[in-house]
Amino acid sequence: MRVLVVLPTYNESENIDRVLRRIRAAVPEAGVLVVDDGSPDGTADMAEQIGKAVGQIDVLRRPGKSGLGSAYRAGFAWGLQRGWDAMVEMDADLSHEPEALGSLIGALDAGNDLVIGSRYVPGGEIPDWSWHRRLLSRGGNVYAAALLGLPVTDSTSGFRAYRASILAQLDLDNLGAEGYGFQIEMVHQVLMRGGTVTEVPIRFVDRVDGKSKMSVHIVVEALGLVTLWGAQRAWRSVRHSLLHRRQG
Repeated sequence: MRVLVVLPTYNESENIDRVLRRIRAAVPEAGVLVVDDGSPDGTADMAEQIGKAVGQIDVLRRPGKSGLGSAYRAGFAWGLQRGWDAMVEMDADLSHEPEALGSLIGALDAGNDLVIGSRYVPGGEIPDWSWHRRLLSRGGNVYAAALLGLPVTDSTSGFRAYRASILAQLDLDNLGAEGYGFQIEMVHQVLMRGGTVTEVPIRFVDRVDGKSKMSVHIVVEALGLVTLWGAQRAWRSVRHSLLHRRQG
């Protein structure tokens, strides 16, 4: 299975060398696509230089900061056009440990369409989080699972692997969410198309260097979209029930 790791970046010059070298050590045969949103700190140039040293690293340069979901959509489209069999998404700030890539890819190779690196299945860890941050994250995941019928514990996780065949079935251009909303939407879309989803435990650690890109807007967007998708799901169920009664 030819695996492409898609790595969105914006001002990650403090981390890019370490994350790329650790990815190469963890999965020597995998390709890496750095999707850089015009980082003014030279992240894209550094990635290209590291690629010359370790090999199998491409850089997709975008003119400006367009959001995480947009970066992944561009990266997936790039990988599909070039015939990669599977694509992994992960953060460039080392909160997702590259050493866990093998377990994600292994579960994908076992026949699953989407493998989520979960903080909340047995064996998952979040060693640095406060209780209120854990509560917010768990609450958001429970809310999404309840409204959308998602059989997963961590639909907001951004460390995951997709089989290319399931990505090819999605209308990536019309998926408009960013951040947490994008991650939830992708799980929802895979399941709606009959894809199989599983979770493997990961250890999630906070970034050491650089500035977090998370914002209140991203959290609010995710909650609003989940509520909208849940209402649409409920309406589809009601409409199906009404049609069934009429036909009966």
